[in-house]
Amino acid sequence: MTVTAPPRPPRSNDPVDHEEFEALVEALIEEARQRARRRRRMYGAVAAVVALVGVAVFAGFERTAQSQSASPALAAPSSLAAGADGSKIAFIYNVPGAQPFVGEPFQDWDLYVMNADGSGKRSLTRHAGIQIDTRAWSPDGRKIVFIRSREGSLSGHISVMNSDGSGQRKLTGDSPWLAAPTWSPDGRKIAFMKGNLAGWSVYVMNADGSATRRLTRNASIPGWGLVAQWGPGLAWSPDGRTIAFTSDRDGNVEVYVMNADGSGQKRLTRKPADDQFGAWSPDGRTIAFTSDRDGNVEVYVMNADGSGQQRLTRNPGEDATPAWSPDGRKIAFRSARDGNSEIHVMNADGSGQRRLTRIAWPDVTPAWSPDGRMIAFSFTDIYVMNADGSGRRNLTRTPEARELGFAWSPALRPKG
Repeated sequence: MTVTAPPRPPRSNDPVDHEEFEALVEALIEEARQRARRRRRMYGAVAAVVALVGVAVFAGFERTAQSQSASPALAAPSSLAAGADGSKIAFIYNVPGAQPFVGEPFQDWDLYVMNADGSGKRSLTRHAGIQIDTRAWSPDGRKIVFIRSREGSLSGHISVMNSDGSGQRKLTGDSPWLAAPTWSPDGRKIAFMKGNLAGWSVYVMNADGSATRRLTRNASIPGWGLVAQWGPGLAWSPDGRTIAFTSDRDGNVEVYVMNADGSGQKRLTRKPADDQFGAWSPDGRTIAFTSDRDGNVEVYVMNADGSGQQRLTRNPGEDATPAWSPDGRKIAFRSARDGNSEIHVMNADGSGQRRLTRIAWPDVTPAWSPDGRMIAFSFTDIYVMNADGSGRRNLTRTPEARELGFAWSPALRPKG
């Protein structure tokens, strides 16, 4: 299929027509293929789709084995007990019987929370639609911002709710092009991405949805395909003064920073390769990112001003999704160096690289618990293990469904 002119994005009042929807998705995939050929495979939306297909294939093998001993899925207790440090895990849950790809009913995905040991699973939304990104706990752990699709429409809006699901409130108007809502460290603002077929830009609004402002005007931030496979590529610095983001405005995928009001936009990476933002170090002095500048996708670090760029991993397989430990001493990441995507960890200077998981299906998206004692990761179910790789446990065990897009809450502390 050759796309000569991309279809217009659907409007919020358009009726749902699954044939048109499938055509739109096919057009998006073809456009992603063309961009991927120009910018190599690292950031193609097609890779994200292939990854999702892999989820379904591998899930069938693992869940067949699990179905003999799986505990009842997602039983909702009368209350939510907090974990040892008060943290919980939010995740997207696909209710049984839903189809994961083109044509699935949007209402078949919901947002759940559970305790860090997998107990207390509870639905916070009811037939809410696809929650594109759940890495959106407020800094105090008491609210969650998420994207909710409007029933009967391809469009969605950003909403906020209390961490128990109460007080749900719409913050933005409907749009089919929203992604990555992210709280500022002081909890007063929310940054997010909004766009169209031409690309994406960064916006910011107050936490109550007021005073929305567009911060970037290049309409060239990589969108859904990139978000699906590599994370949002958008993050506040720990002090809240700066926002890092990924953009291809200059013809290459590069890492940029800007002041929280959109001023002072600065390109940090300048290589004939794809550089993708990864994560701020806890002290805000260092940025981890991924790049294929040396012929392979590897993990790099640099100072917050772009100086001192240093390659940390050197392997024939792909290394990506770096995640700093809370104390800033270690970085967890996923690597395919052994022929399968597994979770690895290394010291912040790249030394002491260790493989933590050895499972027959790909493991992705490592995330540290707030106290740094555990690492959660996912493929189809959500797992947790000790920081040294021991004590691995499947928290969800739902052979009839899928879980995606999980995130730890901050550690809750008593008020006052």
